[in-house]
Amino acid sequence: MSIVRFEIIATVFELGSFTAAAEKLNMTQSAVSHAVASLESEWDVSLFIRDRRKGITLTEVGQKVLPHIREVLKRMESIHQEIALATNLETGIIRIGTFASASSCLLPKLLAKFQKKHPKIEFKFYEGSYEEITEWLSSGVIDIGFVVKGEANPNFDFVPLIKDDMVVAYHPAHRFQSGDTVDMAELAKESFIMPTGMYQSHVEALFEEAQIKPSIRFEVHDCTTIANMVQEGLGVTVGPELFLKTQQNIKVSNLTIRNSREVALACQSIAEASPAVKEFLHIAKDVSY
Repeated sequence: MSIVRFEIIATVFELGSFTAAAEKLNMTQSAVSHAVASLESEWDVSLFIRDRRKGITLTEVGQKVLPHIREVLKRMESIHQEIALATNLETGIIRIGTFASASSCLLPKLLAKFQKKHPKIEFKFYEGSYEEITEWLSSGVIDIGFVVKGEANPNFDFVPLIKDDMVVAYHPAHRFQSGDTVDMAELAKESFIMPTGMYQSHVEALFEEAQIKPSIRFEVHDCTTIANMVQEGLGVTVGPELFLKTQQNIKVSNLTIRNSREVALACQSIAEASPAVKEFLHIAKDVSY
């Protein structure tokens, strides 16, 4: 059946290996190879480029076909979930894209509330950048994504979760610890650790509004590395409160200029989502942080 072959093709691309796909699907490698080859023969096209050095990549036609294959698989998942609901059996899988601070600070509470009502629903998680999550949503790799409004496709459907303020983080013994709010002008006097990852634009917007040029000592991409450097007293940084307030041995304060990112859940279309995804988004509306 083509649906099985569709699942094989999607899995081969996701894992980049016929062997890994066979293990995940509990099939032999020859069965996986035969399924792909039979579909390529039926359609008279090549879907994959097999290169020993570069691994498995999609051909041009494969790139065009894969989103449609994923859509068919999503529709089949929805059919199975609708049948399960009609027969009082609960089944399904939800694929969620998330970024680091959402994974640690938002996702656990959401999952805990959802799993109490729907313990048999399975989850699969993909962690990436804003851009990767948006791409995964657009191409159907994931059903739901944690996004920052303004950074994501405005055509998505959104469920707002929280406004996450940008705050200044510093060593507990730093002079900033004497007050709850730090003047932006004070940051110009400090060795600054500039984030080069997802929230860099928010930090740059703060300095631009204050007409201040920070004294950048380090430029670091990884959020955890930045927090560790602040813990060691190597400098101060600005970043999302959602993440920084959970880090040990650092303190945070508000800034005199406010900048925040609005974190939301997004999907291509709530109306066309599977029953499990609809229920997850419905529950997310009632979760408070």
